[in-house]
Amino acid sequence: MVPKSEHRFIRLNLITIIVTLVLILAGGVVRSTGSGMGCPDWPKCFDQYIPPTSVDQLPKDYKEKYVAGRLKKNERFARLLDKMGKSDVADSIRHDQSITVPETFNVAKTYTEYINRLTGAATGFLLLALTVMSFVYRKKAKRVIILSIVNLFVVGFQGWLGSIVVSTNLLAWIVTLHMLLALLILAILVYTYYYTHTLYKQDTVIMSKVIWLKVLIVVAIVLSVMQITLGTEVREAIDALSRKLLYQERQTWVNGTGKVFSWHRDLAIFVAVVNVFIYQIVMNRFGGKATELRLGNSIVLVLLIQIASGLLLSNFAMPPFAQVIHLVFSTVLFTLQFYLYLLVYRTNTYNQ
Repeated sequence: MVPKSEHRFIRLNLITIIVTLVLILAGGVVRSTGSGMGCPDWPKCFDQYIPPTSVDQLPKDYKEKYVAGRLKKNERFARLLDKMGKSDVADSIRHDQSITVPETFNVAKTYTEYINRLTGAATGFLLLALTVMSFVYRKKAKRVIILSIVNLFVVGFQGWLGSIVVSTNLLAWIVTLHMLLALLILAILVYTYYYTHTLYKQDTVIMSKVIWLKVLIVVAIVLSVMQITLGTEVREAIDALSRKLLYQERQTWVNGTGKVFSWHRDLAIFVAVVNVFIYQIVMNRFGGKATELRLGNSIVLVLLIQIASGLLLSNFAMPPFAQVIHLVFSTVLFTLQFYLYLLVYRTNTYNQ
C-alpha cells in the first residue's frame, strides 16, 4: 500500500513530466515562428510582467535600450568565457554584429515568447514543489531527494541559460545546450517517477534473458540524443540561411544546409531500424506484460509520427507545424525509451 504522501509525490512527478513536455512544445512553437526575440529582455518582457499589446505602450528609445542591455550582459558572459579559457568563443560573441540589430515589436511574437516563459516558470515552481515533497522519502529513498534537488539546480541554470539565449540573439551552440539540458531535466523526472512508482512493486520475471535488449535500448537512447542534437544544428543552419535569403525561397532551405541534414536524415534510418528490433524483442519477451508492451507500441507510433513529420519538413518547404511536431515527438521518443530501459533493467529471468 502506497502512503498518501508518496502517492501525491508520484502524481505531481507525472504532472511535472507532462508540463515539461508542454514547455518543449512551447519552445518549438517559439522557434518555428521566429519568436525567440519577441521579448528582448529577461526575465520580464519589455520590462513588464504583462507585455504590451501595441508599440504605443513602449518608450521611443526601446530598441536602443534593449540592445544596450544585451551588449552589457553579453560582455559579462564573455568575461566568464575568458576565465574558462574559451577566449575564441568570447571574442565571437563580442564581435557578433547581429546582436546590435534591434528587434521590431511584434505583438504576436511577443506573446508567443511570453507564453513560453510562463510555461517555464510553471515548470520551475512544480520542480520546487516536487523537491519539497521529495522529503517524504528521507527514510527509504534518499536518492529521490538528491535527484530532485539536483534537478532544481539544473532548471535554475536552464533559466539563466535562457537569458543568455535571449541576450546573444539565439547563439547556435547555446540553443543546443539549452535543448540538451531540457533532456537532462526530463531524464531525472522520469527516473524519480519510475523509482517511486515501482518502489512497492515486485520485479518483473520473464523466461528469457534481456541483456541484448538492454544494450539495444541504450544504443537507441544515445542515437536519439544524437538525432536531437543534429536536428538542432540543422535548425541553426536553416536559421542562418533563411536570414541570408531574407526569409524568401523557403523551398531551398533544406538543401542549403549541406552535410548536417544528410547526417540527420541517414541517422534517422538507423534510429528506425534499432527501434524496430527493440519492438520485436519486447513483443517476444514481454507479450503478457502490459506496461512494457504499451511502451513498445507507443515507441513505434511516435517513431512513425517522427518519420512523417521529417518527410513533411524535407519535401514541403519546412512547414512550421511540422517543425513543432518533429521536435516534440523526438523528445517524447527519448522519454519513452528511457522509461522502457528502466523497466527492462529491473527485469529478472527464471534461469538466472
